[in-house]
Amino acid sequence: MKRKALALFSGGLDSILAVKLMLAQGIDVEAINFTSPFFMFKGGKGKSETEAVKAARELGIPIKVVDLGVDFLEMISKPKHGYGSGMNPCIDCRIYFLRKAREFMPESGADFVITGEVLGQRPMSQRRDALRLIDRESGLEGLLLRPLSARHFAPTIPEREGWVDREKLPAISGRSRKEQMQLADELDVKNYPCPTGGCLLTEPSFLSKIRDVFEHAGQLDPRDFHLLLVGRHFRLGPETKVIIGRNEGENLAMEQAIRPGDTILQWLDGGSPLGMVTGIATTDLLETAARILLRYTKAGTGAQCTIRTTIDGKESRLKVVHEYAETDVEKFRV
Repeated sequence: MKRKALALFSGGLDSILAVKLMLAQGIDVEAINFTSPFFMFKGGKGKSETEAVKAARELGIPIKVVDLGVDFLEMISKPKHGYGSGMNPCIDCRIYFLRKAREFMPESGADFVITGEVLGQRPMSQRRDALRLIDRESGLEGLLLRPLSARHFAPTIPEREGWVDREKLPAISGRSRKEQMQLADELDVKNYPCPTGGCLLTEPSFLSKIRDVFEHAGQLDPRDFHLLLVGRHFRLGPETKVIIGRNEGENLAMEQAIRPGDTILQWLDGGSPLGMVTGIATTDLLETAARILLRYTKAGTGAQCTIRTTIDGKESRLKVVHEYAETDVEKFRV
């Protein structure tokens, strides 16, 4: 009977190699890839597919892409096993992903799950004790195979039952990637992305923005975190924020993200970035947002300016004086 593995798949070298090792042993493989506002992929904005989708196509395997929602955000806000160097709850993330994969196993017809994890490669989630914890709490103990480091661990059910030949699997460990690159040559893996962290939860420049959303969101919403990738962010009040676009692409992204109740601001007397106010929008708060917006235009200091405000399709005009210096703006910046 032919066996099937479900692969946690990022499209990076390690996950590609794990899949190739299974395919080489005649195991069918299906990939599952998780996306969220915090995960970046090489290739940048505007791409129609992630590295994972591209890599799965090149490997000739099906892939299921799962967009993570509010329950994922709730886990990040209160991780059972704590954070790493930033707001990255790496152990809880792995447990979460593997539980999701376990739920998908009956639908995919998979007999076991594989990952590209390497013993000792990541300091928080790939220590031996952390990996054992992840096995237990994911509910996949015995059915979770890490092909790249397989011979560093006790045999899993796929190995004990002879579905997978353990002797043909590597025993890679540590942070060096030389062995993976050598294995890539042996398995004829040519095109793979350079290794990167790829998680905004570890990026110092984003941490204040992420914390700001968690601290002020009455109800967690993935949209609020997606918007962190766009524009300059300013906190005007506990329930009010303004985002100022930095270029045409960001202005377009903001327009596409508008929801009922959001207010759009634009200076009518000259070229202007887009301003987007989310949350409560009183006249006083809109005037503050407009003054911040004018700081990123060519309006003269002291000039009275006309700002167009649009909310739920209804336009109005707001007259404000351009009087904010950089220090005035900075006290609102997230």
